[in-house]
Amino acid sequence: MPYRLFLNGTYNKLLGMGALRVGHFCLSDIGRRREENQDAWQADPAAGLFLVSDGMGGMAGGGVASKAVAEILPKMAREKLAALPKRASKAVRDALGETLAEFSAGLREKGKENARLGGMGATVVLAFIEGRCLYLAHLGDSRAYLLSGGNLKRLTKDHSIVAVMLELGKITPEEAEVHPARHSMTRYAGMDGKAVADTRMLRLKGAERLLLCTDGLTNMLSDDKIRAALAEAEGPESACTRLVAEANEAGG
Repeated sequence: MPYRLFLNGTYNKLLGMGALRVGHFCLSDIGRRREENQDAWQADPAAGLFLVSDGMGGMAGGGVASKAVAEILPKMAREKLAALPKRASKAVRDALGETLAEFSAGLREKGKENARLGGMGATVVLAFIEGRCLYLAHLGDSRAYLLSGGNLKRLTKDHSIVAVMLELGKITPEEAEVHPARHSMTRYAGMDGKAVADTRMLRLKGAERLLLCTDGLTNMLSDDKIRAALAEAEGPESACTRLVAEANEAGG
């Protein structure tokens, strides 16, 4: 089972007038089974932008694609958000969705220019925090989780063939874990056609813990284990360190 992992733990605390102070920690580990780590991340606390990306397994240039997500996408998002005349919820969500679609198209065209990189792709989950609002946009099976009041909630829905089959009741969760199509994405950055990202907004209370991660974590650990690690950790660094260690212990 491939192991690709990036973790971004974000802890929020109230800071007067409804603003939030955001602490974060980023940790990536190649695990025990892979020769190349195709994860990439970017954190820009000043702009409220955080993202993780995972190069598409089995595709040429996966590492190049995820690196491009981390290096190029934040700048595109900052420019798109800065151009908004008003930061209404729908406008922000539309801006983030448009940014991912434009980036995906550019990545696809870049792949056509270099035969070695043809077909390259990457997952991406992006978080934008402004005031008490958390905005998310994602493509693929990298996920966002939120721990609030001791309860863990998955904020994203996997864009994969297995996720569709599960939703239709064609397979069981146990069958999904070993299904041969479990790594086949239905939406991702660099795909043919327009990449339509899922976007959402929710209001933060001020004591939540946000986790952005790739499938290297979720393939190894159940949601219950993820919840325990986030709930029991003192801060972002200790949470990420524990999750990486437990994922490796589970087989990496």
